[in-house]
Amino acid sequence: MPSVQTPYEHIILDTKGTPIIEGTTMKVVELVVEKIAHGWSAEEIYFQHPYLTLGQIYSALAYYA
Repeated sequence: MPSVQTPYEHIILDTKGTPIIEGTTMKVVELVVEKIAHGWSAEEIYFQHPYLTLGQIYSALAYYA
């Protein structure tokens, strides 16, 4: 799948222009929705999604912000 690198490490745009976490199929917005809906910290998101690194999580949250 062709993708476009963004200025945010770990975040790429898929062919539709949707930001996703590089190496996964998780969209940035999915992570942000979990943070807002559950009030989770980055560390709690990491606990819930151990296949992500804290670097990927923080990069996704920064990209969204």
